[in-house]
Amino acid sequence: MKIPVLSTSIVLTLSTLTYAQIKRDINKPGEKPAIAVPDLRGAGDAQRLMITFNSTLFSDLQNSGQLKMVPKTVYPLQVPQQPADFHPPLNGRPQGAWLTDWSGPPVNTNYLAFGYTAVQNNQIVLYGWLYDVAQPNTGSAQLIGKVYLGSLDESGVRKIAEDFGCDIVKQFGGACLSGSRIYFQSNRSGHKEIWSMNYDGSDQKQFTDYRSITDFPVVSPDGTKIAFTSYPLLPSSRAAADALQSNIQKPRENLGTPQIYVHSLETGRKLVYYNQQASMNAASDFMPDSRHLLIYSTAGGGFSQIYMTDLDGGGLHRITHSNALEVEPKVNPKTGSSMVFVSGRGGTAQIYRMNIDGTDVTRLTTGEGDAANPSWSPDGQRIAFAWTRGFEPGNYNIFIMDIATREIISQLTHGAGKNENPVWAPDGVHLVFSSTRGRSTQIYTMLADGTGVQQLTTKGNNEKPVWSKGTQ
Repeated sequence: MKIPVLSTSIVLTLSTLTYAQIKRDINKPGEKPAIAVPDLRGAGDAQRLMITFNSTLFSDLQNSGQLKMVPKTVYPLQVPQQPADFHPPLNGRPQGAWLTDWSGPPVNTNYLAFGYTAVQNNQIVLYGWLYDVAQPNTGSAQLIGKVYLGSLDESGVRKIAEDFGCDIVKQFGGACLSGSRIYFQSNRSGHKEIWSMNYDGSDQKQFTDYRSITDFPVVSPDGTKIAFTSYPLLPSSRAAADALQSNIQKPRENLGTPQIYVHSLETGRKLVYYNQQASMNAASDFMPDSRHLLIYSTAGGGFSQIYMTDLDGGGLHRITHSNALEVEPKVNPKTGSSMVFVSGRGGTAQIYRMNIDGTDVTRLTTGEGDAANPSWSPDGQRIAFAWTRGFEPGNYNIFIMDIATREIISQLTHGAGKNENPVWAPDGVHLVFSSTRGRSTQIYTMLADGTGVQQLTTKGNNEKPVWSKGTQ
């Protein structure tokens, strides 16, 4: 096969046809369009990377929640690599591969993703197309035709597969998770530290090294900062570190009070944050402007209350004034004018909503069981949360509530271990959460209807995930 030279004219010729954007309501079952994704081949040195490419592309599309994947076992023997491989019938007689090979039985697909890779200038180059195979000719069938470049290694080929998959998902009204990161707490190093990973569980890296208990990560909406809580080790705290290394209950006399820390995600550097003199300071959420934090603290004495601070800890403003525990404030990401939070003011832990200034407090959950870990959907219309309703105390499951009506839309988990800390993905289609459904606490993702569960972590105990917006 002749490899075309990469040029500006090719990039212009293979531009995405934005008029073909298709919108679909993911909450309506049975309406997912079918797509066929045959394995792409690579020319020359690119072929050695195609297993990674093909598995990444297929998995990303399968897990997008937007598409129905047609099994590869029913694909035709002739698989196109470029538009020139299609030949329309002549006088009703086949002349080679054609669109109807894919639109008709046994494939019965609506869309076909195809292409090939090559190596140019020590880079891997993907030529990728998406066709609507119900169209009468290849000109009207093309929805995507684009060139993608990546480094000639596993990470490079994974990136071009993710980018191609991202463009496909966007054609169906979906959002892209490529480039997003999940931050979470893990004890796999012997201490409870903050780690991060890609949306699919790959590239797991340790972020903090406080050698203590580091907890409750939260990422700013602009993706540039992370805040979390950690118990600082006191000067004579070698015993504390050894105890933590051995998974022994932490000796309080060797650990300081929990403090809030803010780090840059661009440089990894610790930023200045002035903590209040209190027995508890915990970061809970960034405001939509990424310049203010919602925290809960015992700075006022007694039970922890909800405050807002500047990014450096200054400008402390108290929001709640109750005689009960007030924790886990989460601001509406769409409006910034209201928040949900967990309060014990009614006797048991329940989820409440209030204006950002603390007025108009309304209980959202029924009062049955204990509720915790509220998380807003990106559109600010729903929350996911953990609830013990219908189960033994402490056995949480994950639910979704419509904020306007206070109705439970769905229950996503059903008693398979303790399911907690649900957080929405930036696409509003996926959730990440922690669960004890195995022998340890691990992190999983699922679609917002509870299907498509994927386990992301396996080493140690991993919990309290938060999903950081991607760069695309």
